[in-house]
Amino acid sequence: MSKWFCLKKKSKKRAKAKNTDTITTTSITPSCSNDTEKLNLTEERPKICADEINTFSFEEKPINIKVKDSNTISTSIPSSFASDLEKLNLTEERLKRYADEADTLYSDTTITSNTENELKTKVTFLREKAISKTLNNIKLSMKVDLCFVLDCTGSMGPFIAAARDCILQVTNFIKHTNPSIELRVGFCGYRDHTDGEGRLLTLDFTDQYGQFTTYLQSVPASGGGDAPEDVLGGLNAAITKMDWKNVTRVLLHIGDYPPHGKNFTDLADSYPKGDPHGLTAENVLEKLQSKNILYFFGKITDATEKMLQIFRGIIGEFPVFDLIGGDPIKLIEKFIKATSTSITYAVSMTSTIGSDSKDMYSLQRKKLDMNPNEPDWIILPLQEGIVMWYPILDTLNELKDPNYFNKSNLFSRSFSFKIASQPFSAGAERYAYFALDMERCPEKKMVIKEYLHVGRSDSFEKYIEAIEISTIASFLSTEFNLIAKGKNLPKVKFLNVKLLRCGTIDFSTRYYTIEPKLHNMEYKRFNANTGVITELRPILEAFVHFTYEYTKGYLVVCDLQGIELTNEFLLTDPAIHCIDSLRFGRTNFGKKGINQLFLANHRCNDICKQLKLKHINNGLSEVVV
Repeated sequence: MSKWFCLKKKSKKRAKAKNTDTITTTSITPSCSNDTEKLNLTEERPKICADEINTFSFEEKPINIKVKDSNTISTSIPSSFASDLEKLNLTEERLKRYADEADTLYSDTTITSNTENELKTKVTFLREKAISKTLNNIKLSMKVDLCFVLDCTGSMGPFIAAARDCILQVTNFIKHTNPSIELRVGFCGYRDHTDGEGRLLTLDFTDQYGQFTTYLQSVPASGGGDAPEDVLGGLNAAITKMDWKNVTRVLLHIGDYPPHGKNFTDLADSYPKGDPHGLTAENVLEKLQSKNILYFFGKITDATEKMLQIFRGIIGEFPVFDLIGGDPIKLIEKFIKATSTSITYAVSMTSTIGSDSKDMYSLQRKKLDMNPNEPDWIILPLQEGIVMWYPILDTLNELKDPNYFNKSNLFSRSFSFKIASQPFSAGAERYAYFALDMERCPEKKMVIKEYLHVGRSDSFEKYIEAIEISTIASFLSTEFNLIAKGKNLPKVKFLNVKLLRCGTIDFSTRYYTIEPKLHNMEYKRFNANTGVITELRPILEAFVHFTYEYTKGYLVVCDLQGIELTNEFLLTDPAIHCIDSLRFGRTNFGKKGINQLFLANHRCNDICKQLKLKHINNGLSEVVV
């Protein structure tokens, strides 16, 4: 059995059982406290914690090797790790990294200081400047241009009608879920080269949605000769003739057949050599990228599959929506879903990554290099490492104390594992790899994640911060589930994330985070740390509200993503906005972020009312002090 150790003895308080049945350290309102008083927390909290530990941890009953001196590193770990840990000044490394990350704005800034307090003052200044710039960019990203590009030939009548009929429902949905988003909508229709001057139709962007609806009522589904259409002409017109102004730019293309040319189709084609005007997928999509326009596609038939492969080879991965089916009501529902998702996906990407086409499309191209299949584990080498984690929190005071999350409070044990050679997924921050926990019988499937960029500071520090965020999110979800338990509400759970340190085949030290692999279900991002709700789930929005109220306005947990089961959500990789800007990394937008991204956007729902959370009225009744 693997040994594990704690670098610091647990306090007597943590070692002995609690003897109170009420929560005394939270900021839950009196009405909410009344609900908790009905619970026997001495019994209920250990039950929930044990349930979550057994579901998500590495082993159920680790052996605790006590360490007599909190300043002494246990000899049960490799001497190289003990040496690294001994040398690490966690606070200094974190401050240097924060300054490094903020330095994208102020490249000539020096952070040398005589004392830690001076360093904190300088880094706080840099962080606040960076946060202000980021929030301004987020505000700009909420302004959206959406252009429908539709095939308007004879078979497309129902789809033109669906685009026309969905727009008012889409705008009402966006207004309800994401009130900060401002939308202009435009239209570009295309037919075929044989249809002459009428083959291209455009309505420039407008925020008068009735005008859009009226225009589409006048667009007939007609024309077209052979199966391929003037797809490239339609896309080129939308890119070059529309007045793109807003920061977030969405092109939603809907068509049932590909462009002309043998490289796109084996169907009968009047222009087998391609577009007669010299347009190619490469030159059209290069213009799309140069204008920072994000491409989405609504698929109607399999005839467009080869076209999609060619497009992916140029711009990388992009969302494809299933619009197959003849039922008019279901078609409108699919249009609403595709349109709403395109908008929130684009806003989320633009507000997170920025509107620079190089950054946006490099991420999409990066996804082409992923291997979605699990490897042949037999041929992969067994690797040894150390996993580290923080113990479960007891109180709100521990959560608020940055010094609690220091290296002396880390627990650790040896760990044997295998890892895939290629990542299966990539986000703006990290790569994700399939992995196996080899100490289980049978082996347990895991996911290992690695930061794309760690900066010039010690990467160990950044990974410690990741498990700090995970530990806090898990604590708050446990407290939330205690309150929600008696109301028959779904549970909100976070995966148990640990830090993994290992030596690689080239003898260099690598750090990762490691967590259990989620079920084979659709992975969803429900909301973003920029305030955008991408998949509305009232229970999750109530959870975000709860984290704000429970911590007395100290923080909110956001960027909720994971899978949705019958009666629970399993989440990972959250972000935290906190009034202390020197915690939780570059995705923490501080007090301003809480006010502008949470309080200004949150709309209390029925679950907020059920839990008797204090009402937030468009950000006016609650202000972080």
